[in-house]
Amino acid sequence: MDGKVEKGRDISLVGAHCKGWNERSIGVCYIGGLDKNGCPADTRTNEQKHTLYQLVIDLKNKYDIHQVLGHRDTSPDLDGDGVVESCEYIKSCPCFDVKSWLGRKNSIK
Repeated sequence: MDGKVEKGRDISLVGAHCKGWNERSIGVCYIGGLDKNGCPADTRTNEQKHTLYQLVIDLKNKYDIHQVLGHRDTSPDLDGDGVVESCEYIKSCPCFDVKSWLGRKNSIK
């Protein structure tokens, strides 16, 4: 919650973070994502937002990553309209729109 990065599985190993994507992606997670009632919610602290943003930017640069997605964005487009909408999410995480958030100049908002 204080923005401290804790390393999980070594990046050289295949992850277990998103079925169908593990061998071609890097998994990043944060503590939180549920409100006090256990419902999906963006509960990131400002410290988490800052650290998460910097971590993603560093990984993008180091590994020449061109696409960053939230887990929910890997859900199938069930109605075939070209957009994965919230009603189609297999999982709600990360409870915020990653693409929109990364596109903002001030990533803490």
